[in-house]
Amino acid sequence: MRLIYRLALCFAIAAVALSASAQQPSAQQPSAVTITPSADAAAPHNWTNEQILTCPVSDCWQLAGKNEATFFDIIQQLAAISAQARGLTLPDNAEAGRRAGEYIKAKAKSDHRQLLYAIVDASVRRVGTRPPTAPAN
Repeated sequence: MRLIYRLALCFAIAAVALSASAQQPSAQQPSAVTITPSADAAAPHNWTNEQILTCPVSDCWQLAGKNEATFFDIIQQLAAISAQARGLTLPDNAEAGRRAGEYIKAKAKSDHRQLLYAIVDASVRRVGTRPPTAPAN
C-alpha cells in the first residue's frame, strides 16, 4: 500500500514539476519516464532543510536540477518535516496520496513563487491524522 500511495503522490508531483519547468525556457522536452524517487534519507542531496523550507516552488525545482525524482525527494522531505512538527501521521493509502498530490499540484501551479513548504504543509494538514491517544486512567 505504501508503494501505491507513493506512486499516486509521485504522479501528481511530476505534473507540478513539469508545469514549473514549462514556465522556464528549455530546449529539452519533459521526460515520460516513470518517477521512482529514492526518498532515502541517507542519499546525499545538494540542499539543506533550511534551504528547502525557505524556497519557493521554482527555486526548489532548480535545487532539484529540474529532475522530477529529485523534486519528489524534496517534497517527501518537506512532508516528513511537516508531519513531525505537527505530530501527524501520514496515511498509507492511494486515496490520501492522490488527494495530497492534487492539492500540491493545484497550489504550486497557481503560484510558482509560493513557498513549497507552505503548500506541502497545508497538504499534510489535510491528509494527516493524529495518532490515537491512550485512554487516561
